[in-house]
Amino acid sequence: MGSVGEHSFSAPPKVLLAHGLLFDFDGTIIDSTEAVVKHWHKEAAEMGVDPEVILATSHGRRSIDTFKEFDPSKANWEYINQQEGLIPKLFGQDAVEIPGARKLLASLEAVNAPWAVVTSGTRALLNGWIDVLKIARPRCLVVAEDVENGKPDPACYLLGRQRLGLPEDSQMIVIEDAPSGVRAGKAAGFKVIGLATTHRIEQLQEAGADWIVEDLRSVTLKDFGNDGVRIEIRNALVQAP
Repeated sequence: MGSVGEHSFSAPPKVLLAHGLLFDFDGTIIDSTEAVVKHWHKEAAEMGVDPEVILATSHGRRSIDTFKEFDPSKANWEYINQQEGLIPKLFGQDAVEIPGARKLLASLEAVNAPWAVVTSGTRALLNGWIDVLKIARPRCLVVAEDVENGKPDPACYLLGRQRLGLPEDSQMIVIEDAPSGVRAGKAAGFKVIGLATTHRIEQLQEAGADWIVEDLRSVTLKDFGNDGVRIEIRNALVQAP
């Protein structure tokens, strides 16, 4: 870990306590950017839309919200599930895990710590990537179809806490890479760790991330007990005073 441009990832280690952890998926646990770019180029060609216009706003958003904007006739779950389910099959070679993700999730699973995935992708897409990359399968998850409004609306993260069986006053930590997701986590009243994996640091700061790290190598499980989950953040961004 070191510096990116003028930014220094060198903050001293900090231990955080939460009742549960809520992870975004794409850009946080896996990086399927190249696959998603190819997918949207294919969709854009069929719609007669400039793919760069779609890609400028599509990351972190549900496909149904993107289609509502560019082609409402395709803004239905049957079409979207079908198309998103094809992405791992067509472009599986274009996705990799975010550094540190596999180890962190395995450590949480080993002690049965409460964690969930809260994604703007569909269930078909999530299951496809898990099958391709062989990473830990979340027992609790919230997918695009589960909420009426996608990120930055906080409904998905509030539902994630509920599906973990935690009460409304539980303290949660959200791990996110996209500004829309950071905003969703903050709007839910949760602390947010931003990953500088897909967006500029300034965008994560503007969205309100409480801490920013380069990737999940900086986040490790310390312990899980009756009072909650303790994780340690190392080499976080040194925030300007």
